[in-house]
Amino acid sequence: MAVLLLGVATAQAQMFRWVDSKGRVQYSDTPPTTFNQSGGAELNKQGQVVRRTQSETERREEAERQAEQNRIRAAKQKQAQLDRALMATYTSEAEVDLARDRALEHHKLAIKGAETRLKAVEANLAELHKRINAIEQRGQPVSTNLEEQLAQTTRESQELKQTVRNNQDSMVKVREKYAADKARFRELSGGSSQSSSATPSRS
Repeated sequence: MAVLLLGVATAQAQMFRWVDSKGRVQYSDTPPTTFNQSGGAELNKQGQVVRRTQSETERREEAERQAEQNRIRAAKQKQAQLDRALMATYTSEAEVDLARDRALEHHKLAIKGAETRLKAVEANLAELHKRINAIEQRGQPVSTNLEEQLAQTTRESQELKQTVRNNQDSMVKVREKYAADKARFRELSGGSSQSSSATPSRS
């Protein structure tokens, strides 16, 4: 098909102009074999460009530009969808604050529960270390059962500490999310929906 099209173009054009590999402008009544890669122009008898063939580089750059435009278009469509959902969910900035506080409460309860359990585990861990130290000071071997208790309690302590850290990190993300939602809501509503009795932050 490409050969057929090139043959038709040859029949219609009077001259071909292109730039060779050394950067020199060339003219010929027949296109070079590299015309599809290098690109160039087809001229009529008056020397006017009647058709232009993009080079491989130009086609690649055009494809990249098109891909970027598609990406931007998709991002705008996604943002518009998010904006519609945001405006359908909240009617005031105070409602955004309430939603944030509800989301934070879940993590606060998780942290409180982990910290409460951690106090008991740390106390148990301290007691195990005390018992083991006493046994070692007497020059006696520590039982396998006691070593297993120590390992298990240590693991539980580490897991509880990680649970606290994870929920603290999640709270940071929750605050950031709702702060962004609130700012976007204010932007979309022009700030006119901010309640004068907005719920104070409890974060």
